[in-house]
Amino acid sequence: MTSTTVATEPLFCPEIAGFDVSELAKKYGTPTYVYDAAQIIRQLDRLRAFDVIRYAQKANSNLAILALMRRQGVVVDAVSVGEMYRAHRAGYPFTTAAGLPPPIVYTADIFDREALEWVDRHRIHPNLGSPDMIDQFGQRCPGRPVTLRINPGFGHGHSQKTNTGGPSSKHGIWHEQLEECLRLAERYRLPVVGLHMHIGSGTDFEHLAQVCEAMERMARRVGPQLTTISAGGGLPTPYRADDIEIDIDRYFELWNATRRRLEQALGHSLTLEIEPGRYPVAQAGYLIAEIRAIKTMGNNLFYLVDAGFNNLARPILYGAYHPMAIATKDFSQQSETVEVVVGGPLCESGDIFTQTDGGTVVRRRLPPARVGDYLVIGGAGAYGFVMGSNYNSKTMAAEVLLQQGADYLVRNREPVEDLCRLEMIPTNY
Repeated sequence: MTSTTVATEPLFCPEIAGFDVSELAKKYGTPTYVYDAAQIIRQLDRLRAFDVIRYAQKANSNLAILALMRRQGVVVDAVSVGEMYRAHRAGYPFTTAAGLPPPIVYTADIFDREALEWVDRHRIHPNLGSPDMIDQFGQRCPGRPVTLRINPGFGHGHSQKTNTGGPSSKHGIWHEQLEECLRLAERYRLPVVGLHMHIGSGTDFEHLAQVCEAMERMARRVGPQLTTISAGGGLPTPYRADDIEIDIDRYFELWNATRRRLEQALGHSLTLEIEPGRYPVAQAGYLIAEIRAIKTMGNNLFYLVDAGFNNLARPILYGAYHPMAIATKDFSQQSETVEVVVGGPLCESGDIFTQTDGGTVVRRRLPPARVGDYLVIGGAGAYGFVMGSNYNSKTMAAEVLLQQGADYLVRNREPVEDLCRLEMIPTNY
């Protein structure tokens, strides 16, 4: 892999939300994820104009985060049996007995057999993304209301891997199949009460306007049985210092205007949902790692830390950029910076946090550091811990929640003994 230099913020990060980074590291060890509850609440408050905020928990499904969402009046999306289970453990009821909106909606590309059984047994509202899903749900649960996820024929994303619309995406019902799917739903007496459309992450206003237009066309074809439209997620999240915050008021107005036109056409009010995942939690999360080696390889100076892509996979998957800062053990700060490559401990050449999409290694400007200092990776609250793995038989990191002046351990560091807990050597092997 070749190396190039990119400009970054030369940062020190002595504290997170008023908590000393060195003290957090000493108390909980490293690597450790830290989440700022106040930042999550601030992000949610920006979305309050929408009738319903439905959190896409795949971004961060820690039970404490889900419980925080519930206390903030946020409902959830689940893409697996595990996420349905997590939501329930965090206090969400399975059924809509308490009223609408559904507290949990199952949204996935398939019904695996266990998921279909759970949706049936617990009467969880489904968001169906294929004719086969409609057929399978209809055979098992005739007469129950459903939402349809539509692929409008185009998509958007900061990486092709995060593009969830268009002909190369596996997500949703192809827009040209809507009539077929409505007939299929009618066969099983499934009222189509919701439409959902999500084209990918980092949606800009040009693409958003196209999504709104597509939603309006599809909703008119569904007709008066429709009660809810979902704007999906994909709200852009700034990671670089010069990234611009999205204008949420403008975002809402585009969707609200669509909703109002549809209400006039359908003759009744509609609920407008938004389904953020990354937006509420990304900027609230930090990964603290200890610098364990500093070495020169040719023209590259490496900071090697005790967190790897087993802890944070976004850089190796998408070439994703994360802000980085240094927290020194002795609280010293220097004005000078050095160009460094930041890597992890894994026996894998791609275990580099400073890389672009395609695997090109880049240098960052960071303050001079010593072994034992800490690297703080920002913007790590979404698709961080949840994408973690035990690659190289590494254990999963601890998770800590900072809220109202207190720090709470919300997930223990995985004990090394648990790595083999589900494994066995056959008898007489």
